Amino acid sequence: MAEAQTTGSGRLIDVELDETIGRATPDVEHERNVAIFDLVEENLFNPVGAPEGAKFRLKLSLVDKRLVFDIRDEAGGTLVTHILSLTPFRKVIRDYFMICDSYYEAIRSATPQQIEAIDMGRRGIHNDGSQTLMERLEGKIEVDLDTARRLFTLICVLNWRS
Repeated sequence: MAEAQTTGSGRLIDVELDETIGRATPDVEHERNVAIFDLVEENLFNPVGAPEGAKFRLKLSLVDKRLVFDIRDEAGGTLVTHILSLTPFRKVIRDYFMICDSYYEAIRSATPQQIEAIDMGRRGIHNDGSQTLMERLEGKIEVDLDTARRLFTLICVLNWRS
């Protein structure tokens, strides 16, 4: 799979998840916190038609089993909302949940070699989900692979909670 070419320099300065669906387990909440911190620290996020170098605020939510990207400007003014079907993500999210469960269990009782093998599988599935996200955002929002990976983590967190 080819990586998307990145041309712009827009970036996220704030990311929020819909909190109305409740909190998740401590492991999942840790993943959320790390993903948001890393995402705000370093990202490439260019909604189509946005000015070069613009800064954005993003709220991710699930509404009627659809993924909602509510994109706002730096001051919080509404710019655009993109709604994506979760159907293309269902299998990869389900596979990711299963391997994450195995990973968290392995951390508690498995050998380092077993943990590493599970983690390699987990990263592979995560990359698949990230590529799917980049494809689904094509023509709407330009992101690089690292940004897509962190956003995919947050999409999984939303699904864990719901």
